[in-house]
Amino acid sequence: MTLRIEGFKESVIEIPSDDGPIHISCQTAGSGPPILLLHGFPQTKAIWRHIAPTLAKQFNVVLADLRGYGASSKPAGEGDHSTYSKRAMAADQHALMQALGHQKFFLLGHDRGGRVAHRLAMDFPDSVARLMVLDISPTLTMYENTSMAFAKGYWHWFFLIQEHPIPETMIGANPEFWLRNHMGRHAGIGIFDSLPWAEYLAGASNPESMHAMCEDYRAAASIDLIHDRADRDAGKKLQMPLRVLWGERGLVAKCFSPIDDWKGVAEDVSGKALPCGHYIPEELPLELLEEAELFFA
Repeated sequence: MTLRIEGFKESVIEIPSDDGPIHISCQTAGSGPPILLLHGFPQTKAIWRHIAPTLAKQFNVVLADLRGYGASSKPAGEGDHSTYSKRAMAADQHALMQALGHQKFFLLGHDRGGRVAHRLAMDFPDSVARLMVLDISPTLTMYENTSMAFAKGYWHWFFLIQEHPIPETMIGANPEFWLRNHMGRHAGIGIFDSLPWAEYLAGASNPESMHAMCEDYRAAASIDLIHDRADRDAGKKLQMPLRVLWGERGLVAKCFSPIDDWKGVAEDVSGKALPCGHYIPEELPLELLEEAELFFA
């Protein structure tokens, strides 16, 4: 099940990888400077439905499903979780943009997509002109500063990293209950239209996709931290302009300092809080659109 955004062409691009061929589902439209938009957990590229058509009036817009999500490939995870490392997931998206003819592009990522975007910009700095991330601080910063409030509010971080098949089996017993509880805690489910909600529920109900999503989190708590610490130890920082937006009613605002946190990994950081919860593209699309048009102009 894939929600087709009006005016967008749907494609599946085969990407070579260490895990074998990976097929990345994407939708494209528009002309002008290229921009890649990456969704978060447990969602798909459908999160951009409110802003993508307007962005396509100024930009060559690429909406992609991450590896393991939506209509993209869902390979089984390896023991070291490297299949779903942000490095592997970022390499998919970089290869996708190269295959579409975009050597350098703008990059916008929400939630897990923001973490993939962070790694993509770090590993392929010459390809990313500007980077915007939504409602996250860097993964390493968040894990190293875990508090009781963070652990209680983002308990899914610590649940999903448990060994296979514990979380997969428990979620599989009632995917809709789990999805309503998870997404409702961060913004309420009233912001989700029926068609994208059906797409998100299909992902949570698909054992392969749910395993992939758990592996995404397992990687974030293991191999991704190794990569992030290596960057920190080497003094490696992002040089392109980075803008971070976060929901003032969300847990990131309560537990972290996004601008200061991103200054730890990037040289040129700006940002602000928006009057919403976690799901900025679906809660405040007009405000996000304005921010994106200004930042990527």
